[in-house]
Amino acid sequence: RKFIMDYFFEERENLRFDFYDVDSKSPNLSKHDFLGQMFCTLGEIVGSQGSRLEKSIVLVVGFFLFVCLFLFLFCVVDCMLSVIFLYYPFQDSVLMQFCANKLDKKDFFGKSDPFLVFHRSNEDGSFTICHKTEVVKNTLNPVWQAFKISVRALCNGDYDRTIKVEVYDWDRDGSHDFIGEFTTSYRELSRGQSQFNVYEVINPKKKGKKKKYVNSGTVSKCILCNPSQPTSLHYMNPYQLNAYGMALRAVGEIIQDYDSDKMFPALGFGARLPPDGRVSHEFALNGNPQNPYCHGIDGVMEAYYRSLKSVQLYGPTNFAPVINHVARYAASVKDGSQYFVLLIVTDGVISDMAQTKESIVNASKLPMSIIIVGVGPAEFDAMEELDGDVVRISSRGRFAERDIVQFVPFRDYIDRSGNHVLSMARLAKDVLAEIPEQFLSYMRVRGIKPSPAPPPYTPPIHVSLHVPNSPIVA
Repeated sequence: RKFIMDYFFEERENLRFDFYDVDSKSPNLSKHDFLGQMFCTLGEIVGSQGSRLEKSIVLVVGFFLFVCLFLFLFCVVDCMLSVIFLYYPFQDSVLMQFCANKLDKKDFFGKSDPFLVFHRSNEDGSFTICHKTEVVKNTLNPVWQAFKISVRALCNGDYDRTIKVEVYDWDRDGSHDFIGEFTTSYRELSRGQSQFNVYEVINPKKKGKKKKYVNSGTVSKCILCNPSQPTSLHYMNPYQLNAYGMALRAVGEIIQDYDSDKMFPALGFGARLPPDGRVSHEFALNGNPQNPYCHGIDGVMEAYYRSLKSVQLYGPTNFAPVINHVARYAASVKDGSQYFVLLIVTDGVISDMAQTKESIVNASKLPMSIIIVGVGPAEFDAMEELDGDVVRISSRGRFAERDIVQFVPFRDYIDRSGNHVLSMARLAKDVLAEIPEQFLSYMRVRGIKPSPAPPPYTPPIHVSLHVPNSPIVA
């Protein structure tokens, strides 16, 4: 018999079919022989070829044993998690890296040889030097090496204590030229695991003399994530998913039901790649740039965790390269046979806003949608501009043809009781809700009609033949 179900694209609707051999008219299922069961989602049925899905029936055995084993493992895991929480109550040190842009030129025959000096403030208002970077020769846009420093040495454990950073041009005779300075605090430095903060380098003497003085350059900071540390949003906890993993699985498990071959290209951005440490904003998570495809969401998760062990996470946060990457695929298929959904998970505020807006405007003409999930404590207010729900996004006087972007911060969907399954369901429901209408809007604008409905399914006819002195053949 046919039956009707409510279908929601943005939700994972799990189905279980139980099969019995009916031995009597009793409504009690225990009176009949259980043959097995089949699991799937409603999305798998809708997304399958011809809306027809075939799966094997599985006979469930040893269920009681499985439940007992699960309860035992759960108790063990709960104890281990408690130990880990007690072992890492505080962050003892921080790994940081700084770079500068357009510093003042101090050398007559060259540019500048800049280095940084960090000062911790004391109770009496004085400052004590706590760290010096190496000198980067002949550049106005230096990138200093990452360094690790204890929180106690940096601010004496006071997260709001002032930290003064001075920028100098190195001279051989020791009379280093002062370029400028800025102040910050450990709390400000630690806000967002890969978020770039930009500080203006100010020279007070120049500022007092020149009316049009702006600054002596800028210094950018990013805290480099160490996935082995529990303080990192990329922390590879063996007992539960991190924020990135939850976002990937929440959206991916629903989206994958609508992909015929379940092969997904998975890209990373914002990392130094081996062996030369070059910074990339468009690299294959599986390490194969010629074939970045992963099988299913499990393959994507495996590639993500493997990449954390081989690359060094590094800012800034640039979206345009990965958007353009997917747009190249979408531009080659405009007949309505394929539609692309790009999921971007990030813990940093976007650094290439102008380029990203240009990429989105160009992509709005293509069969694609973009989902951006922000994880962590960073301030994502500027990224609301990309969503386009209130004001259609534009770039250089051109408006996007369609609204193709949905942005949400994951923290708005986290269940307060710690139920990660519920958090993931809430996230997926919200970020995927606009996809059907975005898909239909592209098809309507292009005048693309749905394909004819498949013919009704007719089960195969089994004929039994009995030949004398021969076995029965079906």
